[in-house]
Amino acid sequence: MPIFVAVDLGAETGRVLRGTFDGGRLEVGEVHRFVNRPVALPQGLHWDVLALFADLSAGLTAALADRGGDRVAGVGIDAWGNDFALLDRDGRLVGNPWHYRDRRTESSTRLVARRVDPAVLYRTTGTAPLSINTASQLVAMEGSAQLDVAERLVMLPDLFGYWLSGRLVTEQTIASTSQLLDVGTRRWAAGVIEALGIPGRLFATDVVSPGTRIGSLLTDRRVPLWAVAGHDTASAVAAVPAGAPGFGYISSGTWSLVGLELPEPVLTDEARLAGFSNEAGVDGTVRFLRNGTGLWLLQRCRAAWGALPYSDLVAAAGTAPAFRSLVDPDAPCLVAPDDMPGRLAELCRASAQPVPAGRAELVRCVLDSLACKHRWTLERAEELAGVRAEVVHIVGGGAANPLLCQLTADLTGRPVLAGPVEATAVGNLLVQARAAGELSSLAEIRQVVRASMPPRHFEPRPSDAVEEAYARFRTLVDTGDMI
Repeated sequence: MPIFVAVDLGAETGRVLRGTFDGGRLEVGEVHRFVNRPVALPQGLHWDVLALFADLSAGLTAALADRGGDRVAGVGIDAWGNDFALLDRDGRLVGNPWHYRDRRTESSTRLVARRVDPAVLYRTTGTAPLSINTASQLVAMEGSAQLDVAERLVMLPDLFGYWLSGRLVTEQTIASTSQLLDVGTRRWAAGVIEALGIPGRLFATDVVSPGTRIGSLLTDRRVPLWAVAGHDTASAVAAVPAGAPGFGYISSGTWSLVGLELPEPVLTDEARLAGFSNEAGVDGTVRFLRNGTGLWLLQRCRAAWGALPYSDLVAAAGTAPAFRSLVDPDAPCLVAPDDMPGRLAELCRASAQPVPAGRAELVRCVLDSLACKHRWTLERAEELAGVRAEVVHIVGGGAANPLLCQLTADLTGRPVLAGPVEATAVGNLLVQARAAGELSSLAEIRQVVRASMPPRHFEPRPSDAVEEAYARFRTLVDTGDMI
């Protein structure tokens, strides 16, 4: 049977996973897991891509060595969006890449808006204006020595693919997070790049679709390297086990990405002002979504409490009073990583709500608030796109949180299908399988996911308490009553 290997890089951890495909079912096993540790230098926050490459290379060595008599039919890499590396004219790295949470971009969205009319920019790229976007980061680097010597820009999964194969390409889905890709042609938006004052020479690499063969591993020429859906969310959405169109999805991890899969982008001013992006998906689909804060809130609370098991925290939250205190997960004061319990308590105090007493009530506040924001975002996506989602799929880490899944079903009033938890890796592996000729369509990919990892069902439980809580949440969000 063919074996495929996925490198899945997240903002907190990286993993190398091996998938064995028998033609109808996929079995996935983790080979290597490692920590992704950002590095705070005096001038700002960076990613340690050299350490990441060493770790993923060690994982690949282990995955390729322990294969028995099976054929390794490919390797694929996915990672988070927006961040990038710069290479000089000899293809060498120009410094460690900046971290999207670095504060240097705080005023960049205003600079971008001064140079290109926001409505024109949105109609061209389909991307919401965010300080973390590649465009904003490059504008913040204007005049830097690093940018002056750079000859090529490369998104992070493509950087690691370059180091593994010696071939430099830009994968379509990861490029679509940049605010520099034309949403119609799925090529670099040269006019936007020029108007923003960004050197055009950085974008000379070809933009390729998921499933394109990049080359072969330098360490083993028998093993192909495939361009998968390089943006981790795009890989996760490819693995949504939907049996028909008309679904909503929540890719739930550090971020909550709530959206719809559409055949065409939504490029109205209303969509722009609501903060929705039109990101590239597999097979020409559009991921019409809004990027919001997700389990980051729980992750940072847990870090403050000494890394208690998530299962224990969620179980305790299930015994706490429901909807007692609510916050907007996207409140600006919740971006910083320090003292998250104190920041959440202060938000409740400032909005004249009860301050959560203890860890259980604080976790309950987080999960209740995330479920409310899931509904708020889904309903806006439906209104803007003119479609209704009859079912909601939750994939990623949040799919393993039964309380969050049930709350989301209750708040949205739709059935929630949870799983797979490892959706990003599964999407990565099955896009490779299709590229290798084992599958023929996105629908077949999703059929394999349903057969291999049946989702868990959560039915909505309508109640007056749910509607009253959501009305309070709407008041908080719509009036901006958050710090």
